[in-house]
Amino acid sequence: MLDYLRRLFVYDDWANREIVDGISALPTSLPRSVRWLAHILSAEKLWWERIAKQPQSLPVWPEFTASECSVLSAEMASVWKNYFARATEEDLAALVTYKNSKGESWSSRVDDILMHVAMHGAYHRGQIAADFRAAGHTPPYTDFIHAVRQSFVK
Repeated sequence: MLDYLRRLFVYDDWANREIVDGISALPTSLPRSVRWLAHILSAEKLWWERIAKQPQSLPVWPEFTASECSVLSAEMASVWKNYFARATEEDLAALVTYKNSKGESWSSRVDDILMHVAMHGAYHRGQIAADFRAAGHTPPYTDFIHAVRQSFVK
């Protein structure tokens, strides 16, 4: 399971960078796309902080620029790479106790959290793709299978 999740996070990093680059290349701003990207990255950091038992450092829906998203994207890629370099299968079964944004207490397994992070990013990147299309732009192609076929994910 560890190798599978590691692969998903390599994909997540690649897909987030594709979105950052796509947003940065647009002739005009797409504020909703930037907001969704900021949310993806802030939520990743929040989940990392929960796993690491650190206090939440960012709001769930921050008001970031595309440039700030780029910085946070690189930071989170490094965080996850370092995490997976030392994580064990046993670590994946550990329970993390936290309060959600509504103040409700929960406990979740680390592997479930990691799967959620990967799926959450894919969900919002789909919204970003729709926003690009609605504005008349071609969205970055961030499908997982495309990343595998192009050897971005091995």
